[in-house]
Amino acid sequence: MTAQAPQPTLRLTADTLADYIKERASSRADLSLAERRAIVDENATTFPTDADIQIAPVDAAGVPCEWQTPPDVKGQKCLLYFHGGGFAFGSAKSHRHLSSKIAQLAGMRCLSVDYRLAPENPYPAAVDDALAAYRWLLDQGIAAGNIALGGDSAGGGLAVALMLKARDEGLPLPSAAVLICPWTDLGCNRPSYTSRAQVDPSITQAGIQASAKAYLKGTDVQTPLASPVYADLSGLPPCLVQVGEREVLVDDARDLVTGMRRVGTIAELEVWDGMVHVWHSFHPILKEGLQAVQRGADFLHTHMKP
Repeated sequence: MTAQAPQPTLRLTADTLADYIKERASSRADLSLAERRAIVDENATTFPTDADIQIAPVDAAGVPCEWQTPPDVKGQKCLLYFHGGGFAFGSAKSHRHLSSKIAQLAGMRCLSVDYRLAPENPYPAAVDDALAAYRWLLDQGIAAGNIALGGDSAGGGLAVALMLKARDEGLPLPSAAVLICPWTDLGCNRPSYTSRAQVDPSITQAGIQASAKAYLKGTDVQTPLASPVYADLSGLPPCLVQVGEREVLVDDARDLVTGMRRVGTIAELEVWDGMVHVWHSFHPILKEGLQAVQRGADFLHTHMKP
């Protein structure tokens, strides 16, 4: 019998999710960046990972990462995952319950990347770390066809940047990618920032612009590896892009998919009614979260090459 971690007793619905997020956000409004980072890492306690997921730190060519291995996983297939957090906070630990669940449902292990964070390490530090971790997997003898990418929010944009960087350097590309509410335009001024401003409980335009400024540190906002919506998106593997209908980043997702399709990249877009930014992270207490995670896992399972 598979051992399970203790599950939270709270249960959310689409109607109560926004209020829950607002309540959590209000308690963090006056915290320092260091305090926010610590609070976000407490996700690992709030939403425990299944007890039978093996967690093992690893140095991937100088980049700290974490292997998350579900039971009964065989073979070399793996998910290379990039956490969200505006490039300023978040970690493999904070997103462990999400990345490991995607991997578990897809029947593979996960290498979750603790890329360097801003403002201490602005662009292109995160991109450099993502590429180093990907090269490390290839150097371990894992074929690109056995690698899938995943990422949420800033991590979703970073996953796209990695594919672009790998393509331009002539590396073999992964089989597929699941991009969860990807942040793809660090200009933060697409129409949904206005149309969703009153219904998004997670992101404000002023707040995300501050994160973009800290990460870019003077880099042109339309730099393709920082804002991949401006990139040549040709030649990438199949991508599933999921986004919540209520979030200000909905146009980042839509425009990314439009750009991919324009140049022949296979891209599926799912806009989930009533959902907010990275609702997947609430999968232990929100049925739509688990449904979306399962959908992402199914997509990866379908597109992974033999």
